[in-house]
Amino acid sequence: MSARSLLEDNRQVQRAVELIKLGARLQMLQAETALPYERLLKLYKEVAGKSPSKGQLPFSTDWFVSWQPNVHASLYFNIYSYLLKASPLDDVDAMVKAYRLYVSEVATLGVEPLLSITR
Repeated sequence: MSARSLLEDNRQVQRAVELIKLGARLQMLQAETALPYERLLKLYKEVAGKSPSKGQLPFSTDWFVSWQPNVHASLYFNIYSYLLKASPLDDVDAMVKAYRLYVSEVATLGVEPLLSITR
């Protein structure tokens, strides 16, 4: 295995750990990293201290049509878009940083974040 692939593997693991700490579900980890399922499962259990939730991601059309979540989603998406344009971050790193900034921003307003890292 070359040094580059070891570095990339380490980067993927770090990315998965960040996403797990933010509450991402296993399906999201699979979509956003190149790590095999078995490794993600072990990593999830080690980082979260429990097995991941089973089944499909939750889906409710009511969530998408109410105004308040849309305001939060717009705030998050604008932060994310800005980070992609203004920094050399790749998509997932920008997503993680944007989520952290979103949570911080709504906390300063005294409002609970309506978005999770998954939704």
